[in-house]
Amino acid sequence: MAKHRLEQPNTGLKTARNAVVTGSIALGTVAMGAGPALAAPVTVPGIGTFEVPGITEKQVPPQFKSKPKPKGPQTSPNLFGNVGATGKRAASAALTRIGSPYVYGAAGPTAFDCSGLVYWAYKQAGKTIPRDSYGQLGGGTPVAKKDLRPGDVVIFLGGSHAGIYIGNNKIVHSSTEGVPVQKASLDSMSFYGARRY
Repeated sequence: MAKHRLEQPNTGLKTARNAVVTGSIALGTVAMGAGPALAAPVTVPGIGTFEVPGITEKQVPPQFKSKPKPKGPQTSPNLFGNVGATGKRAASAALTRIGSPYVYGAAGPTAFDCSGLVYWAYKQAGKTIPRDSYGQLGGGTPVAKKDLRPGDVVIFLGGSHAGIYIGNNKIVHSSTEGVPVQKASLDSMSFYGARRY
C-alpha cells in the first residue's frame, strides 16, 4: 500500500487525525486525555475508528462508539451475475463504497486506502487476499489486460496502486487524500498488471 498525496490540503481530516494521534480528542463536552494503561475505540464519522489511549469504553459518548459487527460473512449485492462469482461480489462490494474518504492505512468499512478497498471488498465476498498492493500483485492468477473480468485486481504505477476492474474499461479505486472512492478509466493510470482471485 503506497501513500498517495494530493497537492490540495484537507485540513478537517488532518485535524481529526492529529487529535487522535496525539491521544486527546474532545467529544462533545467530555475531554479525554491520553493515558498509558487504557484504550477504547472511538469512531469519528466519515473518518474511521481509532484506539484512543487513556479512556475506557464507558467514557466514549454513544455517537462515537463503534457499531458491533454482525456475525457471519457480510454480503453485498452481486451486480454482475454468478460466473466468477467471488470477483464479481468483490466488485459489487467496492461499488457500494463510492464516495467514502481516502485515509492512508484504512481498510474500511467507512474509509480506505487503495489496497484497503480491494482487501475489504474481497472480505465481503468471503475471500481473504493480501492487504497491500504489492502482495495483491503477487497473489492470485495473472491476467492479461485484454482478458480482464469484473472483480479482477488491477495494479498500477509499478505496483504502488490497486483497484478493482468493474467492466467497460472502468475500475473502482481509492486514489489519494482528499479524493473519495470513485470509478475511473482503466487507462487513467499506468497499468502494471492484474490478478484474478
